[in-house]
Amino acid sequence: MCGIALIIRGIRIDLSATLLHSQSPAPNPEPVSSSNFVFSVDALEAALRRRGPDSLGTKKVVISAGDQELFSAIDDEDCRARLLCCANRETCSRVPYAVGQLHFIGATLQLRGRTAVTQPFVDSSGDILIYNGEIFGGINVESDSNDGEILMRTLGSCCSCSSREHASACSSNGKGRTSVLDVLSTIKGPWAVIYWQDNSRTLWFGRDAFGRRSLLVHWPTMKDSRFLLSSVSPFSSVDRSSDLGVEDSTSPSFWEELSCGVYSLSMSTSELYGCLVGEIKKHEWANTGLIDLIKWERVSVEPNPEDIYFSCGPDQSSVSLPAQNVLNALRRSVMLHTSVHKIFQVETSDTGKQELVPVAILFSGGLDSMILAALLDECLDTSYGIDLLNVSFDGQFAPDRISAKAGFEELRRIAPLRRWKLVEIDADLSKLTLEMKHVMSLINPANTYMDLNIGIALWLAASGYGWVSEGTSNNNDDENQQRIRYKSSARIVLVGSGADEQCAGYGRHKTKYRCGSWLGLNEEMKLDMQRIWKRNMGRDDRCIADNGKEARFPFLDEDVIRTILDIPLWEVANLNQPSGTGDKKILREVAKMLGLHEAAVLPKRAIQVFDISVQECSASLARIMI
Repeated sequence: MCGIALIIRGIRIDLSATLLHSQSPAPNPEPVSSSNFVFSVDALEAALRRRGPDSLGTKKVVISAGDQELFSAIDDEDCRARLLCCANRETCSRVPYAVGQLHFIGATLQLRGRTAVTQPFVDSSGDILIYNGEIFGGINVESDSNDGEILMRTLGSCCSCSSREHASACSSNGKGRTSVLDVLSTIKGPWAVIYWQDNSRTLWFGRDAFGRRSLLVHWPTMKDSRFLLSSVSPFSSVDRSSDLGVEDSTSPSFWEELSCGVYSLSMSTSELYGCLVGEIKKHEWANTGLIDLIKWERVSVEPNPEDIYFSCGPDQSSVSLPAQNVLNALRRSVMLHTSVHKIFQVETSDTGKQELVPVAILFSGGLDSMILAALLDECLDTSYGIDLLNVSFDGQFAPDRISAKAGFEELRRIAPLRRWKLVEIDADLSKLTLEMKHVMSLINPANTYMDLNIGIALWLAASGYGWVSEGTSNNNDDENQQRIRYKSSARIVLVGSGADEQCAGYGRHKTKYRCGSWLGLNEEMKLDMQRIWKRNMGRDDRCIADNGKEARFPFLDEDVIRTILDIPLWEVANLNQPSGTGDKKILREVAKMLGLHEAAVLPKRAIQVFDISVQECSASLARIMI
């Protein structure tokens, strides 16, 4: 997990080539030396550093235009002098009439590679990369290699032509050079990227097709003509003039979630405006398989009567082939998402495996988190511990705390050799004033009470700071257990996001099924998956990563999504059956195959959040704004 950001100043951004934004291009930019940011660069770096506590680095590229030519250089003490001379001391009279600046910031939470790295990555050609993500396929990354370094080398060998010209200009000339778009379209895994290709004077940026890594954008406006990208909103950039716009979806926000995809910003000069111009384009994915996943088209939606009979027939003890396929895909996904890489082993060699907990799970004791826990137990060496992070706003009586304890006991029964720790994270609403203020900046631009509730729950859970019960008893007898303070050291946190969307786990799915039958259900599930980047993933990534933890989403692995889409809808869910049976039917079969017979029949519950009314929340927000 990393925090990345880019600040572009002194360049007029042209949005006319794309339908990204309804506003007209910004007015002439201010000189590079001026600033009217609504937040300081220090505040931005501080927010990024919470995501990437291992290192923080910055690079600046200065771009100059003179005599219809562009010159660029990484900013240093004599950079401006070299630019003013246009790289030729005999032509110093050719003073550039426009100067722009690209300011890259990268903070790193390093989980892969043998040696420590610092972002931004810079190569000998002057290319710059800041990368937030993991590569689980598409590009080979050895266990002792770092994703960002491998991606930097791969991008460095790409051609510098535009994506439109690539097929004819590069692929057919015998050199076989690939394009930046091709490389980014190939990556399997969550990512957000900002990449400066110096020889083409082109900036590439974007995020993966399901938005599993946050990337916010500020499009140029009349008030602030700069173009900004960031993993997270700095605290000081939140509007403190009101209740932060909660529930007011019509209020414009300084930041937006960047739509999933790959974008380019090509630099040029403009005689009309007498300045530098950057034209933004959004590109189609170059991977047809990925395009098919985004369309989210299922092989079969409407069953025949005999299909339902065999799906719900009397022989329910046998393992169905679709469920076995999903189990296999999930097992591979969890293995990829939880591999303990060399840097982890080097850094923890002194402490020993007996105390090492590399991976934790956001844990409610429900179906999704129980499946992840059981699979993690299969994939992780038994010498490592596993932390189950459970948050409660109602102490031991909260439904999620009760189900978490029951799930904890079931996991201990099926995997007695594993060192499980149920980390009980208790929260008191009356003491959440400062937490709410901080989480508001993390969920931004999301702005509803539900976003705030979920954001606080995720943020507290990911902190890993709570209580564990220890004692001589092997059962859950409170008389023989002592609660002690504990903070999880796990840097990787598994989250069950995507399970409900893909397997009809929400109450609205049953409503759509009753109103529109199978076609209505399928369309609602497709809508959920195609908007998950905006409704869930960016917000969740920001709240979890703020603790210096990396969220990983095994249910949203590309191969898992493809596997589930290849299964007829009635095998995935059968909402004619009662709750706890037909909803997420295929995952319940998976749970049974893993020996989780109690979890397999648990009804769906939403993430446990505090019970607070709109009036109470407004009052709390008013207090913290004073």
